[in-house]
Amino acid sequence: MTPFMTPAVQKILSFYEGESPAIRRNLVHLLMQGRLAGTGKLVILPVDQGFEHGPNRSFACNPEAFDPLYHFKLAIDAGLSAYAAPLGMLEAGAHRFAGQIPLILKMNSANALMDGEIYDQAMTGSIEDAIHLGCSGVGFTIYPGSDHTYDMMEAIQEQAREAKAHGLFVVIWSYPRGNMSKDGETAIDVVSYGAHMATLLGAHIIKVKLPTAHIEKPLDKKELETHGFKFGTLKDRVNHVMLSSFKGQRIVVFSGGNTKTDADVLDDARAIRDGGGHGSIIGRNAFQRPYSDAIKLLDDLVKVYQEK
Repeated sequence: MTPFMTPAVQKILSFYEGESPAIRRNLVHLLMQGRLAGTGKLVILPVDQGFEHGPNRSFACNPEAFDPLYHFKLAIDAGLSAYAAPLGMLEAGAHRFAGQIPLILKMNSANALMDGEIYDQAMTGSIEDAIHLGCSGVGFTIYPGSDHTYDMMEAIQEQAREAKAHGLFVVIWSYPRGNMSKDGETAIDVVSYGAHMATLLGAHIIKVKLPTAHIEKPLDKKELETHGFKFGTLKDRVNHVMLSSFKGQRIVVFSGGNTKTDADVLDDARAIRDGGGHGSIIGRNAFQRPYSDAIKLLDDLVKVYQEK
């Protein structure tokens, strides 16, 4: 049995000494959950893709995944750290699976039916909803660089203030979009800037995409090259994102992105682990596989973070 409050968890909690006992309790609940309990590492299942991309693009390849209870069961059976989803998904199973896994209410959402590149999100849940459902935390997406960035920041700050007052930890999905090239959305300078922005907004946990070696902004390129930063490996790039997240003093998890081979998912996880990241938040690469294949992949993923 994993001992309570391992040194790894104590170290992470030391980064949040200014937070309320209720927030720290919920962070402990997260960090002591599942097969990675006590390691300081996390694997989280996020299922907000139905809102973001639509049910057909998300679930048609694995029709069992149209059932919201499927995702609760997958996260629990795989021994994951938490399950994150929009309101309706959590309402469908929170009562049946109460207490079996920490829940994170994804409070804002976009949809793929909008014309053009809006890069904005609407609030689709409330703090009251999160409390009613027994959530440990709430999550929000921001699009640094979009024309709606400032409005999103203000909306999230208002909601995050209320969440923290009720002891919920705050997760920010920081996905740069808009006034940059397509390659810029995952450039190392842009991703690390987005992560830093999330820390400054008060996020307890930050979700970002894995960065590429591309550097988007000329001034960033000059500074990074002048001071000898190297980004040739994914491990180096993860390490730089952690450096930008209060020098590793915030929990940072990395998105799984588009569907990949098992080998690529595990290689990414090794780079996250070795670069000092706290884990993976992996959706499509789990639930778009047949159940047994998803369980096998998640088992292997957990073992990477267990260093087995």
